[in-house]
Amino acid sequence: MPDFDTRAVLLGLGVGLAASSLFFAGLGWGLRWALRVRQPVLVLLPSFLLRAALLLAAAWWLARAASPLWSLPAYMLAFFLVRGVALRRARRGQGNVPVNMERS
Repeated sequence: MPDFDTRAVLLGLGVGLAASSLFFAGLGWGLRWALRVRQPVLVLLPSFLLRAALLLAAAWWLARAASPLWSLPAYMLAFFLVRGVALRRARRGQGNVPVNMERS
């Protein structure tokens, strides 16, 4: 059985928290922006591609910088922790989305 690598776990959690926070902040920003334009797909698609590339690049770097056996599960755990926080904030109405949005 492989030895527990504390450094890899902490690195995975740290990188995961940072990358996931950027991911969900970008998601919120992209959704708010998409609600204000005529063709939301022109905002949502590039936003998703950039956010997905960020997550994949961070995971790729992490797998090369530390033991993937320990760092990648910690990275995924951090993603789901940040996702839970983002969902709770969105459900409480802290998403700062304007209520009276009219489309032309």
